[in-house]
Amino acid sequence: MPRTDTQGTETAPRARLRWWTELPLIVLVYACYSAGRLLVRGDVSDAVDHGLALLRVEKALHLNAEHPLNRLFTSEPWLGIPADFWYASLHYLVTPAVLIWLFRSRSVHYRAARTWLMTSTFIGLIGFTLLPTCPPRLLHPGHGFVDTMAHYSSWGWWGGEASAPRGLGGMTNQYAAMPSLHVGWALWCGVMLWRHGGTRATKVIGVLYPLITTIVVMGTANHYFLDAVAGAAAMGAGLLLTPYVLRGAARGRTALAARLTPRLAPRARGSRRTGAPVVSGGCETSAGERFPRQRDQRFPAGAEPDAAPADSGDGAPAPAR
Repeated sequence: MPRTDTQGTETAPRARLRWWTELPLIVLVYACYSAGRLLVRGDVSDAVDHGLALLRVEKALHLNAEHPLNRLFTSEPWLGIPADFWYASLHYLVTPAVLIWLFRSRSVHYRAARTWLMTSTFIGLIGFTLLPTCPPRLLHPGHGFVDTMAHYSSWGWWGGEASAPRGLGGMTNQYAAMPSLHVGWALWCGVMLWRHGGTRATKVIGVLYPLITTIVVMGTANHYFLDAVAGAAAMGAGLLLTPYVLRGAARGRTALAARLTPRLAPRARGSRRTGAPVVSGGCETSAGERFPRQRDQRFPAGAEPDAAPADSGDGAPAPAR
């Protein structure tokens, strides 16, 4: 049944969410995102130049928080090791967990939230394409950064090439630092927990998770502060574009449904012209054929014509039944 919005205009009914359609969609989007990161590697010299330019801008604006955080994480293993685990794992665990929670418990908000996340992710991919950036940990050691994941590699599954498992560093693009989608996705999770969590604890987690993630990505020398700002900006742009993406997707579903909806069978249309009675479900009878207890459709119920009295054989009419 069509819905009406607050202005009273009729809108198309929403299709019911199904996990077996949502899961392939999310996997497809993430596969496109991962493939895009691998295909768009950029020139290393350009990536280094972009990284140094960001560092100069931050120093000019007194925003260079990466150096003190990186020195702290390098000198204090009780901070550096958990930070590496945070960076290497929560990005891939918390975001799907929040998606599943929204799908199961907050389904009325799920479609818009999922579309916001996906749209922002593709905006981030555009950033990786246009501005390949060398992260601080890959700059020359003279710039004062230490790769904490390489420094503490004996504690985790990663090696010296980002958070990829040992031997699989070639399967990731280490120059996809601008924008930081670690921060962007964490911000999305925080907003979802704040808006839909319903308890004070979830709201606190919604604030702390993106904040700690921002500190972690800088302290581990994986991102500049401006990368984090760009990640938040990508999420903001995705939020603004989400209504347009939703409307476009709704129009696409409507057009596809119109093309796939079967038309009425010609035989069913022809039955109206011939006047052959339709029994049920499109089944037709031959002209003059009747089924037991079927009323003659030429007369309304209770107004059937009187049957001619049968002759009992002695000339007297048969008694009325």
